Amino acid sequence: MSIFNVFTLLGGLAMFLYGMDVMGKSLEKQAGNKLQTILSRLTDNPLKGFLLGLVVTSIIQSSSATTVMVVGFVNSGLMQLHQAIGIIMGSNVGTTVTGWILSLSGIQGESFWIQLCKPSTFAPILAFVGLILYMFLKSEKKKGVGTILLGFAILMTGMEVMSGAVSPLADDPQFTALFTAFSNPILGVLVGALLTGIIQSSSASVGILQALSSTGIITYGSAIPIIMGQNIGTCVTALISSIGANKNAKRAAMVHLYFNIIGVIVFLTLFYSLNTVFQFSFVSDTVNPMGIAIVHSIFNILATALLLPFNRLLERLAILTIPDSKKPDTIQVLDDRLLATPALAVERARAVTVEMADLARTTLLQGMSLTHKWDKDLAEKITEGERRIDEYEDRLGTYLVRLSSRSLTMEDSHAISLLLHTIGDYERIGDHAVNLMDTAKEIHEKNLQFSESAKKDLSVLESAVQEVLDTTITGFEKSDISLANQVQPLEQVIDDLVRELKSRHIQRLQSGECTIELGFVLSDLLTNYERVSDHCSNISVTLEEVARDRFDTHEYVSKMKEGEGNDYRRRIEDYHRRFALPEMSLEGKSTTA
Repeated sequence: MSIFNVFTLLGGLAMFLYGMDVMGKSLEKQAGNKLQTILSRLTDNPLKGFLLGLVVTSIIQSSSATTVMVVGFVNSGLMQLHQAIGIIMGSNVGTTVTGWILSLSGIQGESFWIQLCKPSTFAPILAFVGLILYMFLKSEKKKGVGTILLGFAILMTGMEVMSGAVSPLADDPQFTALFTAFSNPILGVLVGALLTGIIQSSSASVGILQALSSTGIITYGSAIPIIMGQNIGTCVTALISSIGANKNAKRAAMVHLYFNIIGVIVFLTLFYSLNTVFQFSFVSDTVNPMGIAIVHSIFNILATALLLPFNRLLERLAILTIPDSKKPDTIQVLDDRLLATPALAVERARAVTVEMADLARTTLLQGMSLTHKWDKDLAEKITEGERRIDEYEDRLGTYLVRLSSRSLTMEDSHAISLLLHTIGDYERIGDHAVNLMDTAKEIHEKNLQFSESAKKDLSVLESAVQEVLDTTITGFEKSDISLANQVQPLEQVIDDLVRELKSRHIQRLQSGECTIELGFVLSDLLTNYERVSDHCSNISVTLEEVARDRFDTHEYVSKMKEGEGNDYRRRIEDYHRRFALPEMSLEGKSTTA
């Protein structure tokens, strides 16, 4: 084997690994929404968890990606450890699909259909079709399919190049002696684990072994221990991913490691024991790519059949390895591991934003209640709630900016834009809750009292503010455009109510029924209520604009206020009737307002 063969081998390896990476990421991107649907149907049934892991890994062609996702889910509190175990086992079986696809390079025959199934025949065709889809079509989905085809074609071409580059090794006695040494189970396992740990992909390392098998000098006896080691080496990715995670996430990575180590020990012990008794003739036979795929599949299926019923024992073993401490783990609501799967990261960020929205609503309603009756403990809850809302904004903003730099579908890109636009409004609603608390504290400390007339007016406004807040957040949580359409006319009605309340305050002030001091307090309340409704309007308009793939909110609001259609005017009239102020009656001079 000359230096030029080495160069060709390295080039083929580069094409193979690059093609696998492109294909895997493109499949993951195209399947993003389906993945979220599949993974959201979690179950305590280990068999269903196994099927879930198998399906997901078959879709994205990477057990490493699946296990890293699982570690991220467990770390974020989205999944319990016992739920993760079945999925991890399923991912090991799902990853064998790649080996079967790659085994096509070893098929022999002269018929038309066999020739058509060879990578040297179909890879160029797939590359050409993929290029047309990618370069000449505008549909993002079709471009994605084109990228998948291109990645697969590059992968298979790299496989062919590697096989051609190593063919001279068939006559190399040193290479023959090397693989004879790998018949030693311990050495073979170590080599397989090391190779897979370096490239962090069992599918890729199995593919490399399949390419080397084209030399015709690798036997089943030397290939089996290497394949076993490859299954152990694939655990490296999940173990690295679990660094810095909470204890349950680390345990999920350990379950993956224990599953493969126990499976390898049992499989090799059983295989070599039976071989001693029955002297399997195939052990010394030359292995081909399909034979490697068969061994890889048999091991993972048997290991799953053996260990799936004992999933709780694996869980206990992981807990014994990483015991609980007196100090509980802090759940990381936004896990960086999910960034590798943008569709899932977007959905998780959206769920966290919903938590932020609910907290903002609760905190504001608490602030409103304080204006009626002061409660020191409730005031402390409002302060803590506002602090948590600020933390939500900081963490979400940073996470979404990092996520926006990833390769995203148009739908995910729109979702990120929506979240980035709205988290600031939710944070400001939290600030207004604190402002209401400060005003309530002033009312309490100065022992101020509003007149019955003013209380009734404020009650109407507060009901409108509560409804606009509920409608906005419910519409956001459900992505309900029909609810979002109801916010803008209600916001305009609240503006009208605020103007009317200010006008009534001036009349009471002129008639001596209100003091200047109470006027300042009333003005603070009205300003905060009006600003809250403005932020609700911003959120609902952004939701509508993202759905329309337009982001000119000023133009949109202007058109709405110009009365495009009768619905907008009808809703305003309905809200005016529902939130009509009681008739004003001046009660004579008083120190109340």
